[in-house]
Amino acid sequence: MILQSLKEYYDRNRIAGLIAQDGWIRGGIDFLIDLDLGGNIQGVIDLREIKGNKKIPRRVNVPNIGNQALKHTNSAKDANLLWDNAAFVFGLGDKGDLRLQSMIDAIDKWLGDTSDYGVTAVRKFFIKGLKNRNHFTIALSHSEYGEVLKKGNAKISFRVPQTNVPIVFETTIVAEALNGAGTLYEEKSIKTVRGTCLVTGEKNVAIELTHPVTKGVWGTQVAGGCIVSFNKDAFNSYYKTQSLNAPVSKVVASQYSKALNALLDTPKQRIFIGDASTIFWSKKPTAFEADFGLFFKEPEKQDNNAGIKRVKMLFEAINSGAYLDKDGDTPFYVLGLAPNAARIVVRFWQMDTVSQFARQIKQYFDDFAIIKPPKEPEFYSMWRILVNIAAQDQSENIPPNIAGDFLRAILTGTPFPATLLQAVLRRMRSDTGNRVKPSRAALLKAYLNRYYRCHPNQKYKEIAMELDIYQPSIGYQLGRLFAALEKIQEEATPGKNSTIRDRFYGAACATPITVFTNLLRLKNYHLAKFINKKRVIYFEQLLGEIMGHLKEFPDHLDLHEQGRFALGYYHQRQAFFATREVG
Repeated sequence: MILQSLKEYYDRNRIAGLIAQDGWIRGGIDFLIDLDLGGNIQGVIDLREIKGNKKIPRRVNVPNIGNQALKHTNSAKDANLLWDNAAFVFGLGDKGDLRLQSMIDAIDKWLGDTSDYGVTAVRKFFIKGLKNRNHFTIALSHSEYGEVLKKGNAKISFRVPQTNVPIVFETTIVAEALNGAGTLYEEKSIKTVRGTCLVTGEKNVAIELTHPVTKGVWGTQVAGGCIVSFNKDAFNSYYKTQSLNAPVSKVVASQYSKALNALLDTPKQRIFIGDASTIFWSKKPTAFEADFGLFFKEPEKQDNNAGIKRVKMLFEAINSGAYLDKDGDTPFYVLGLAPNAARIVVRFWQMDTVSQFARQIKQYFDDFAIIKPPKEPEFYSMWRILVNIAAQDQSENIPPNIAGDFLRAILTGTPFPATLLQAVLRRMRSDTGNRVKPSRAALLKAYLNRYYRCHPNQKYKEIAMELDIYQPSIGYQLGRLFAALEKIQEEATPGKNSTIRDRFYGAACATPITVFTNLLRLKNYHLAKFINKKRVIYFEQLLGEIMGHLKEFPDHLDLHEQGRFALGYYHQRQAFFATREVG
């Protein structure tokens, strides 16, 4: 179903001219080598474009012969047609001769004996270079670009000014040779195997033995990886080697890989969180497709309000029926990918309608709604939530798998993974300076309410957005008590470097009986320091109200009660800030 949906995306965008035709692929060219008709170098043209503080290749459609434009094997015999990296174009390295000969072979194999002046000039360029490497000196010794070219990574093609063709492979003869590339793949390949394509159901078609690589998945090798790969004997079955285990036609393999690479290369249709690279698309163009990423991404610095606006629009659209009426029944797909050496792991795959996904995302934001300080973001991005449960609040420390599991729960409306609860509680115990941040409190509220919504329990009362003095949870009331005792200490000894939160939060949260008796005795010492007796009365009344909900101090609180403890503590602290000081 994944490959079929990707092929649909290819068909949709090929018609619109947004994805390259069969036989071509969206790639990048850094430099053009200017040649005369005899194949001699006349100059070097820099096509790179400046993006931020980097120079990136110009994006163009390049020939994709044999579905191998994005990868090279160790044989050095798989050159691309009329373009490649500098190592192939200039024959660099130990396999330089093989690379140059491969460039010549690609021209001969796909274009034959042609009368095209541009192609002929390029062929002469390689033949002269194969005989005498000094032929390349003008380029490799170029005062500005020579060092870049010698590194071998820059993508290079050619221009022959006399032909009036911008790039030599944009000539008509190349387009005609690559037209119907699926047939050419079959006719030109020695190892053609015929079978039934599992994606389209077409019979007696050429099957792709090694699928094209995918680039853009965070954490994969520079050369990319394959989403369909059988590179070990243990993966084979019924004596079917390579990708014959999952037969896909050469044409479809080329098409789905183009769609996959295009999605990963489009910032508006991808998000990178944790170890998951997530892409998304709808069966036809929809407003939801354009908005989806903004619901989860951290807002750009130059436009912090963009994500907030989209979330508010989501709420309005759900309430008004905009997503439901116009595009509500349109299928929508979300694919999460993760790296695994040369292979790519499918972390999750979700498909539903636009309206159903919109409802689930709205529920996600409802679940995370909580009282918070004025300077806090109105809505938390997935990245902000996850980074606040990672060690040292660093994104590289986000636990593996958790981002994918989190997003899957959001999209399906199922309980959030237990690893989220464990991670946030662990982080609060270790982060002595910022125990219960607003984002962590929001996560606890969302986790607990969603869990008991899916696993009903008559004894559970849903956690509110703000302080609920009637919340029956012992953990919640103990959290309130701890917040009150901390507040008393703060007012009694202003400017104190550490509070009971720094020293006793972990024990109070997990094993209340070990600390609360001593903390209540210490409270009397602190209250005796108060000059304002109205504050003493206020705190005594508050403590009496809280203690009225408690019969005893438990020996131990389970993880759910520890979460409620943190929420009680957080809500009570926020109530202190929001309430006008007594006296």
